[in-house]
Amino acid sequence: MRIASLYRYPVKGLSPEPVTSAILEEGAYFPGDRLFAIENGPSGFDPAEPVHQPKIKYLMLMRNEVLATLRTRYDDATGDLVIAGAGGEMLRASTTSPEGRERITGFFEGFMPGALRGTPRLLQAPEGYRFTDSRSGFVSIINLASVADLEARIGLPIDPLRFRGNIMVEGLDAWTELDLVGRELETASGVRLQVLKRIERCAATNVDPQTGARDLQLPKALLTAFGHVDCGIYCRILKGGRLAEGEQFDIEDVPAALGIS
Repeated sequence: MRIASLYRYPVKGLSPEPVTSAILEEGAYFPGDRLFAIENGPSGFDPAEPVHQPKIKYLMLMRNEVLATLRTRYDDATGDLVIAGAGGEMLRASTTSPEGRERITGFFEGFMPGALRGTPRLLQAPEGYRFTDSRSGFVSIINLASVADLEARIGLPIDPLRFRGNIMVEGLDAWTELDLVGRELETASGVRLQVLKRIERCAATNVDPQTGARDLQLPKALLTAFGHVDCGIYCRILKGGRLAEGEQFDIEDVPAALGIS
């Protein structure tokens, strides 16, 4: 089970950022992932007492496919969010200052006014919280062989980035990752993950991550072909360390008491 590539998604619903390595911490989330969300009108999210909210309260690909036409980058050192389109850079604003956050709000008010239910306010996740779709979405893994098998079944190309995973792996037979729930994965350097659950897929995967076109029906294709809508797995970090492209996971036979939601 070899790591083919690694990705983070600093802003929920916006574009991925490839990374060559990442430092994982025990019990934490994938570093730099889902740090921010853009509230689509008042969501009720309270950073002082963060409670997991339905993703429909934020701008997201499932309903707002135009987001896929943007290319975004988050600068960890400065806190700047950079947004670009086909014509080049459209916005560079600080996520750490009131002025910068107002500029981000103004950008989305001008970019997609018809999709807004209210002010598109930038939210930042407090320590120990992330804007993941699932409460247990600490780290997500996508098996490229499964994506290739689904691609063959529908007869159309599928960009694996439709599934917005953190870790793309190869070397496993198609769909065998779904049987790893309760197992542990370990690298030679000692990073250890516990597989928590399968990932159920929604209509966000129907959106082409490059063009924003809603051109496939992947949950329906999964259900028709396999009787479920699952693609990928969520994991918990049991032991941290550096994870890098090209490293391999060994699959351990240790059952786990999951206790997930």
